[in-house]
Amino acid sequence: MEAAIDSFSHGFDNFLISTIVAGLLLTGSCVVYVLLTPMKELELLRQGNASAGLALAGVIIGLAIPMASALAFSISVFEQIIWGVVALLIQLLAFRGVDLLLKDLPKRIENDEAGAAILLIAVKISSALIIGAALWPATAPVPLP
Repeated sequence: MEAAIDSFSHGFDNFLISTIVAGLLLTGSCVVYVLLTPMKELELLRQGNASAGLALAGVIIGLAIPMASALAFSISVFEQIIWGVVALLIQLLAFRGVDLLLKDLPKRIENDEAGAAILLIAVKISSALIIGAALWPATAPVPLP
């Protein structure tokens, strides 16, 4: 019992810092994404646009998956931040890719076209899963020669 308490007392500060950093990264990345994409998801959502809600949910999940992997596999807060920024950039590229494929994605979301939002979610989640899985070998210690 004493070993468990010692483990908790020594690891709690690292747990707390890493969790707070991950939460701030996720929140900050979502804000940056919403500001950089041409859609006004929150405004559309307040107007009852379900496709905007779907698209925003895809953003949050698409960013949370690689952030969780970065939290699990990074050896420092700095490394966690780097991978969080990489995840944001890839999610912005995923948006652009779907926009190029569908021609005028923001307008489709504004028109509440669920099919466009669903495709965007699928691309975001699949790219997030790939990024998240790629983090493990990317963060593995480099063997010395």
